Amino acid sequence: MRNTSFPAFPAFAAVLGPLLLFAGTASAQTEPVVPSLTGGPQPQAPKPLDVPSQPPTTEERAKLLDEVRQYALNYTHGLPDFICLEQTRRYEDATGGEASRLEDVLTAQLSYFNQKEDYKLVSQNGRVVPGTSYASVNGVFSMGDFGTTMRDIFDPASHTSFKWEKWTTLRGRRTYVFSYRVPLRLYTIEYQAGQTDVVQRVKVAYRGSVFVDKELNAIVRITQEALNIPPSFPAREARETLDYDFIKIGDGEFLLPLEATLQVHIQMYSGAVWRKNVKEFRLYRKFSANAAIKFDGQDLPPLPEDRTKEQPPQLQPQ
Repeated sequence: MRNTSFPAFPAFAAVLGPLLLFAGTASAQTEPVVPSLTGGPQPQAPKPLDVPSQPPTTEERAKLLDEVRQYALNYTHGLPDFICLEQTRRYEDATGGEASRLEDVLTAQLSYFNQKEDYKLVSQNGRVVPGTSYASVNGVFSMGDFGTTMRDIFDPASHTSFKWEKWTTLRGRRTYVFSYRVPLRLYTIEYQAGQTDVVQRVKVAYRGSVFVDKELNAIVRITQEALNIPPSFPAREARETLDYDFIKIGDGEFLLPLEATLQVHIQMYSGAVWRKNVKEFRLYRKFSANAAIKFDGQDLPPLPEDRTKEQPPQLQPQ
């Protein structure tokens, strides 16, 4: 289940609640296929290749999407056990535009073991907070970026439709981009007001884009946006961008989450407000029983913008 959560700031406890969930259908289990990026070193740098001026043919697109579907459905089977730091910068804006005022910075240690995630909050605004859970921290937060999003999109039960969108370049690598739409009400948003037990849920369709590395047929970015949210529901808009990058763990290199940006538009009694989270995954390490990441309370600097900025493809003369 894809989880994106936000406990309320104290002033908004009556209307802005602690849990917003994006969920999909339960995926049918298939025979595990090891993703192409596991178990060995991958290309360290892109080659200066020309970008085709024409999209793939219909047959090429069908074959590619079938390969990407197998990759997505079996992505978690090939992931190693690891730990990393998850640092989230949370912003707010009441003007209706991009959220710009930094509210706080949360740092958590994330453990991934036997295909399950475990989060331990380490600090808030550089202040160590041992034993504090995410549920007790006010504001927007999210969890669950490892495989669920791509699996739900490519699950045959989702009846997702795909269309060719464009060529692009992401982190220096040639990339296919397909737009998609999940027509059924498989995207669940859950809203809870303050610390009450009252929970509101709606199921809506959603759409977005899938970015696929041309050399590896592996997913390197996913965008998603909820559609047709009922006007009576507090969360009016919800969208997210999730980036994957090459991460070395042990003797292998894997495509793992790099950054996730979540934006939620909430209608409150006092007016509309935008919440934005920019979540970065850093300092990946191989998991062991005693594994831990030393954290001195200092927030890590943001990732360089070019790590997630899309570059237009450069056409070369034939």
